[in-house]
Amino acid sequence: MRLSGTRSAPLLLLALVLGEVVALGQNDDDLPSAPSAVVQPAPPSTKTRSPSPRPERLPGAQAPEESSASTATVPKDDTQSPPAKPEIYQQSGATIYSTVNEVSVVFTVTDRHNRYIKDLSRTDFRVLDDDRAVEDIRSFRRETDLPLQVGLLIDASNSIRERFRFEQESAIEFLNQTIRRKYDKAFVVGFDEKAELTQDFTDETDALAQGVRMLHPGGGTALYDALFYACRDKLLKSPQSVAVRRAIILVSDGEDNSSHVTREEAIEMALRANVIVYTISTNFPGGGSGDKVLERIAEATGGRAFEPFQLSDVANAFAQIQDDLRSQYELSYRPANFVHDGRYRKIAITALHKGLKVRSRSGYYAPVQ
Repeated sequence: MRLSGTRSAPLLLLALVLGEVVALGQNDDDLPSAPSAVVQPAPPSTKTRSPSPRPERLPGAQAPEESSASTATVPKDDTQSPPAKPEIYQQSGATIYSTVNEVSVVFTVTDRHNRYIKDLSRTDFRVLDDDRAVEDIRSFRRETDLPLQVGLLIDASNSIRERFRFEQESAIEFLNQTIRRKYDKAFVVGFDEKAELTQDFTDETDALAQGVRMLHPGGGTALYDALFYACRDKLLKSPQSVAVRRAIILVSDGEDNSSHVTREEAIEMALRANVIVYTISTNFPGGGSGDKVLERIAEATGGRAFEPFQLSDVANAFAQIQDDLRSQYELSYRPANFVHDGRYRKIAITALHKGLKVRSRSGYYAPVQ
């Protein structure tokens, strides 16, 4: 029986569509893959923070494992180092972490003649956190013998070329007098337009001396990058099994013309790493504009800024830093109305006895949960 034209057109169109569907069904490669029929277990609820990226090595530079000297550039920071310490509880085989909102502060006390006062008690001080009086002081102790983690940062730019050798020898003498075998550790970083690690953490004073002597002046000055790198990639990331005292001795004229981070970013990283920074100016005689920069860094971190009048005073500055490191107090407390918001909170510690001066870091950054 022959179909008319008006009836055959729809039937032909339907046949063509059915043919396309069959063809598609025979070609699995053109179809999206089906989801797995296996139910995946839910991921654990515990959040882990990705580690901060390591500083980029320049082409041709060796990794720290291959050589005691390495050159580092400074990427932007994403590290949060909370002052609070986690408490760990065991329950039915599972580990539960609970943040303890304690702030630890190291400080020194001197009299009008700049002599250290070492026999005070917790009742001799008043503590303010974010302008609020601290009532809950958890511990107080005199710290004269804690293990040290020390970073020696030496400006190796052209601007300090004339007095570089004497500064090297003064630094070596400081390390020989300060670093105790199997107890303290130090590292050496030189910087001109880049920061260069010439000796990693060690308690071998001969190796540290060699690291200092490897430095040669030349180039621009990346002071802030060097401080940022030393605090974040060396001190903040260094493993600790016991309480330690972290400090940096920065020898420079305070002038910076090559850094990627700012002065305040470098100070912020020192505060996050709980590092005290001591600065020794090389602007003698007469001082220089960079001295204000060095003062700002030292005061913000609870250290001291030394401004020698002559070359021989550099060795005296190193000797005073050694004395300072062995003449400290430490207290820990729980702030009132504490919020995990990452905000900067001020610290103010004052001695209740007249004529005494307290030096401590100016604040800290609250952790973020």
